[in-house]
Amino acid sequence: MPIPPTSHGAPGRRLRPPPRRTTAGRLRRPLTALVAATALLLSSALASTPVSARPAGDDSRPQQREAQVLTWTAGNDVTTYTSAPAVAVAGPATLVFENSAATGNTSGMQHTLTFETGDPAYNRDVNVDILADPFDANGGRWTVDVVLTPGTYRYFCAIPGHGLMNGLLIVTDESGEDTTPPTVTASVAGQQNTSGAYVGAATVSLTATDGESGVDTVEYSLDGTTYAEYTAPVTVNEPGQHTLRYRATDLAGNTSTPGSVSFTVAPPPDPDTTPPTVTAAVAGTQDENGAYVGSATVTVTATDDDSGVDTVEYSLDAGVYTAYTAPVTVNRPGSHTLSYRATDKAGNTSDAGSVTFIVVIGGGDPECAVLDTRPSVWLGTLNSGVANRLVGTGCTINNLMASERSWSNHNEFMQHVRAVAKGLRDLGVISNAERVKLIETASASAVGKSETHTGYRSILDRSGSSFDQWEHVGAGGFTRNADGSITSRPVAGLGMLWFPIRTYGDFSLKLQWRDDAPGDARANSGVFVRFPGVHQHPSEPRPEWVAIKYGHEIQVFDSPTGDRYKTGSVYGFDGVALDGAGVTPKGTWNEYEIRVVGQHYSIFRNGELINEFVNTPGAVFDPPRADDPGGAGRERTHGYIGLQVHGANDIVSYRNVRVAPLTP
Repeated sequence: MPIPPTSHGAPGRRLRPPPRRTTAGRLRRPLTALVAATALLLSSALASTPVSARPAGDDSRPQQREAQVLTWTAGNDVTTYTSAPAVAVAGPATLVFENSAATGNTSGMQHTLTFETGDPAYNRDVNVDILADPFDANGGRWTVDVVLTPGTYRYFCAIPGHGLMNGLLIVTDESGEDTTPPTVTASVAGQQNTSGAYVGAATVSLTATDGESGVDTVEYSLDGTTYAEYTAPVTVNEPGQHTLRYRATDLAGNTSTPGSVSFTVAPPPDPDTTPPTVTAAVAGTQDENGAYVGSATVTVTATDDDSGVDTVEYSLDAGVYTAYTAPVTVNRPGSHTLSYRATDKAGNTSDAGSVTFIVVIGGGDPECAVLDTRPSVWLGTLNSGVANRLVGTGCTINNLMASERSWSNHNEFMQHVRAVAKGLRDLGVISNAERVKLIETASASAVGKSETHTGYRSILDRSGSSFDQWEHVGAGGFTRNADGSITSRPVAGLGMLWFPIRTYGDFSLKLQWRDDAPGDARANSGVFVRFPGVHQHPSEPRPEWVAIKYGHEIQVFDSPTGDRYKTGSVYGFDGVALDGAGVTPKGTWNEYEIRVVGQHYSIFRNGELINEFVNTPGAVFDPPRADDPGGAGRERTHGYIGLQVHGANDIVSYRNVRVAPLTP
């Protein structure tokens, strides 16, 4: 639940709701005096009049300068306040912060108006921290009385992901007379050689500040030329010694003493026309024929002695080239060719190289793309107790039973199980008693039966009441559609819709998702499982990041470019390449099933197993993240379920979310 807005201004100041202000004398009495002397009177007044109200024409306030009113507003944008003051005069001030429908907030998003108090570069004598949204007790409009002193205050929005909402409030003294010129500094950037000269070009950036009336103009003079107005960093590419002088003038007409910076520009080296050198190496356990058993890992290395390597790319089995950021592991059985190339910073691209290899599962000619390694054979939500094992085709019994596929009816599934079980018994893979057990378990299962008999409990269906049980945290959100599906909103930033009603231990989660990204883009999203409660976490204050860091995200991402973790990946730990993700056209509803038993994760897309993962304490998040707890931080046996929103263009829809418990 959002906490009420709070504010800590100058001593004796307090947050109060609009629309009218109390007399200055009443607001500025010490709180202890009010409590001790007028508690009964104040209680009576509150019964009939808002605590902030005062009669029209009330002139009973002490004679003092009228407090200026400074107003900030916010809306749907997370990058800037809708309006904000730039200057003020020292002395009493009433700060107004409004984040409501009237100021453009149509999403119900929360914002804060927070003053910086930890940076000595800014005034630190006013402590303001107002949280507001259109649905709070005052409809998103709050005020607070403070006393401003000359100098510069920095303000910002403290909501995670809203950090671009910030600005400066410049306060002049009460007389308004500014006799202090601005302060100006210069910095030089560019590639330097061993002598300190800038190779090819040097760029000079000027920064001017004025804590009183504010900066009016900044000017510069290069090598003694006439001063010109500075509007953007100045790039100098003429070889030789240079001096750039600079000055600034404030709004009161005060001009700073000119400063200067000297530097040398060296001629650029000869153009780089040589592409990078790229090599690839394949690693893994090989059988007597040289095939890689289980998986093969390809490491690509690129070097460039001139301008340096800019990008490295790879293509697996003639697929689209993808940015190479880490060794590529291929676990799909069969023959594979990985092509690779690199581009240097001068734009030279190497000829494509390639490496070809074969992946097998225990030898033979495997028929199953991903090996189902669950310890026992499952038929739907029932565990047969029959030990799972490899068969001659390079599959396991679980692969062959295929109970996660879509069956037209239960009888069709039973015919399949009987035929497979008979074949396995005839081959000597299982005993007759095990054959009987498989058939009995399949018969008792709900595979192929209607939704009402499957044992799955719906937690998001066509009813609005089911959607109301979910809670959104972080940026963005979901909108419920007329057919009961939900679609992410085009809002920047990470967020998550989670089901806070209960945790799940061993379970099968089924849902449907659809990629609705605009244009040619592909949506990036994910399903979170096994994460702890997201509020008041001892190590992570951002609720949406609790799921990211302490649960597992099962990725939804069918793009040929961008993040290397594609659909079916256990994000940060176990990747699925695009060719193994079972990609479907945009706008297609996909059936997703995520099975978790103990620390064993199985991911099915449209009835096909596309990934398996076993969480271990030593598992390390990749790419490295300093505060990630790895596999050890994700070893819980129970947790919550959530759906991710990733960004403004990652539009994704979900529907028909249901869960069934699994008992080993």
